[in-house]
Amino acid sequence: MIPPTSQIGQSPLANTGGGGSSSALASDFDTFLKMLTAQARYQDPLQPIDSSEYAAQLAQFSMVEQQVMSNDLLTALATQIGTGNVAQMASWIGMEARTTAPVSFDGSTPVTLYPNPVAASDEVVLVVYDEDGTEVQRQSIPVSADPVEWAGIDDEGNAFPEGTYTFEIESRANGEVLLTDPAESFAVITETRMQGGQTVLILENGTAVLPAAVSALRQPGSGTGGDTTTAASAAYLSQRIY
Repeated sequence: MIPPTSQIGQSPLANTGGGGSSSALASDFDTFLKMLTAQARYQDPLQPIDSSEYAAQLAQFSMVEQQVMSNDLLTALATQIGTGNVAQMASWIGMEARTTAPVSFDGSTPVTLYPNPVAASDEVVLVVYDEDGTEVQRQSIPVSADPVEWAGIDDEGNAFPEGTYTFEIESRANGEVLLTDPAESFAVITETRMQGGQTVLILENGTAVLPAAVSALRQPGSGTGGDTTTAASAAYLSQRIY
């Protein structure tokens, strides 16, 4: 026997969502029963429908019903998990997160970057792009994972305009490019939210990043001494050898 939808709806998870699917399914089931009754009433008495066909139709509809109910429960569960993640990530608000997200430049304050060049490099180049994705500068930096500062000054000594910039680290050896990686920098987390079914962090310049993209956290103004590397990014931060 197919369980009434009211019994399934007593689950706390089911109450959080999926009510529309359950109501529609109950309506469809009533229609199905009416059609099944009409089929039995108006069947040819000389060639009656085999009772096993009724049982097969009922079993098939029951399977569809259970699948829809399962989908509703899974959707509700995913929503609850996502809400819990948002609450958990709320403790990150106000912290500085180290990511490869675009960086806001105010026109004067240097931007601190954290490169991770290939160990076999004999030359490392910092490549700068503006918010339109146009390359605006290239400059050599030390072959080291130590932080470097981008002063925001072009090759003629003029300050770049205020805006959002993206940085890449180009690792070279013998004149050939070994690897091009985004450069990391710190930015303040201002918000956590659900977006596209995922928990995302909103940085001070409005950029949305996934928590897994954060390689370190620190208190605002603590400098490099307060970095806390996240477990998800520990392997990424270790020096690569080619």
